Amino acid sequence: MPTPPPVRLADINIESYIYFGAGAAVAWQLAYPGVGRGVARHSQTLRRPFSRLRATMSYIYAVSLGTDEDRATIARHVNRAHVPVQGDGYNAFDRDLQLWVAATLYRGGLEMHELFVGPIPAASREALYREAWAFGRTLQVADTQWPATADAFDAWWESRQAELCVDEEVRTYLHAVLGNGAPWYLRPALPLQAFVTRALLPPHVRQLFALSWTATDERRWARFRRWAPRLYWLQPRWLRHLPARYFLRELRRQTA
Repeated sequence: MPTPPPVRLADINIESYIYFGAGAAVAWQLAYPGVGRGVARHSQTLRRPFSRLRATMSYIYAVSLGTDEDRATIARHVNRAHVPVQGDGYNAFDRDLQLWVAATLYRGGLEMHELFVGPIPAASREALYREAWAFGRTLQVADTQWPATADAFDAWWESRQAELCVDEEVRTYLHAVLGNGAPWYLRPALPLQAFVTRALLPPHVRQLFALSWTATDERRWARFRRWAPRLYWLQPRWLRHLPARYFLRELRRQTA
């Protein structure tokens, strides 16, 4: 039986299924106090949602799919945007906070791959983890800050759970992002996004954000896990990969 090809970061992030994990990634980031305060007080998401989406996805695509020039370009954009993001208990250039953000992107990609494809093969696990260190390099995170192995990362992630803390300001911000503060043209898609976000978060994080979860939700989530991957893979490749190609093209056009 032939050995399956290795799973690369690009294989995951070129697929549009990663958008289902966007809300959960944001919640994980916000749950870390320094990140939560900075985002809640400085993010443009509620005022300029598409601009914020473009900035975030350009970053993800440049890191995982782009060239060295793309990564240098997005690093300049991110650094410029981070200059004013500082205050009591947070600074966007804090490398520990940046590592947390980068870690949520790596972990979120794993979750989406597992949901829509299956678990990462053991043979790909370490190489994929090291590829994800690029999320930190595009910020100010040194490779030496990352736990040395994928297993060490899992232990590090678990140890960080005790540090999670959400205040009312951050909690209100996430609820606005997931629904009641979004612009009218995004609201039709938000119930599904909010549901998947609640489903992907573990109970202790849902509790931090006062997000409900019922037995009915659990049954709906079981149906989603069964049918969403089947429907997703019926879509043609060009359509599944369209967002990645669009945002990378726009980044290069702006640079040119």
